[in-house]
Amino acid sequence: MKAMDDARFSMDTASPRHVAIIMDGNGRWANARGLPRTLGHRQGAEAVRRCVTGAMEMGIPFLTLFGFSAENWRRSNREVEDLMGLLRRYLQSEIAEFHKNGIRLRVIGERDRLPKDIVRLIDDAEKRTGDNEALNLVMAISYGGRQEIAAAARQLAAAVAAGELTPEDIDEDTFAAGLLTAGIPDPDLVIRTSGEQRLSNFLLWQAAYSEFIFVDKLWPDFDKSDLEAAVAEFRRRERRYGAAAESL
Repeated sequence: MKAMDDARFSMDTASPRHVAIIMDGNGRWANARGLPRTLGHRQGAEAVRRCVTGAMEMGIPFLTLFGFSAENWRRSNREVEDLMGLLRRYLQSEIAEFHKNGIRLRVIGERDRLPKDIVRLIDDAEKRTGDNEALNLVMAISYGGRQEIAAAARQLAAAVAAGELTPEDIDEDTFAAGLLTAGIPDPDLVIRTSGEQRLSNFLLWQAAYSEFIFVDKLWPDFDKSDLEAAVAEFRRRERRYGAAAESL
């Protein structure tokens, strides 16, 4: 894949409305350089800044970044503390710039597992940026796709038990309305860095018809040209949604 000129990224039917990225490879980036994993995560935060800027310049309306999974809580206490500290500093330092640039921040995931001060920072950031429209930035933090689906199922089961719904009322739209991503379009394109080729419990429901692109580059090295190349590859693909090509 090669980078394309910015002018090629006008928002038309061939361009992704929503790009989701599994940011993978911070630890390996640091290990390859003999550095602490913490430094890999810090460099990963710089890649986030580049990616957000690139998405805005390319006119992508929705960008979702998988920053910390529900399974990541199993990492060492030291690494989890370092990641939470990095998240805390990121929220404290970036939100004013987000607001200035018209970025709306949303966070999806199990907030009750996060430190209370981080939850307050997230709540404040979402409220402050809630009316912005230049870019919808979704951060998946303490997030797991299976956990999200199970929670939505429990919510529907409770509604049925309370007589608010019947089983026949439940369809795909009803179920999707109970997900953390309610109101956010499904991702057209899912990118994963570091050469790994799996979803890792990310947007399992929402990615049913997403296009997937796997990039060998580690996340700290990812930049706008890589995002452009992925979108260029997306635009070359024919999306059929289960239908034969001649029927579209």
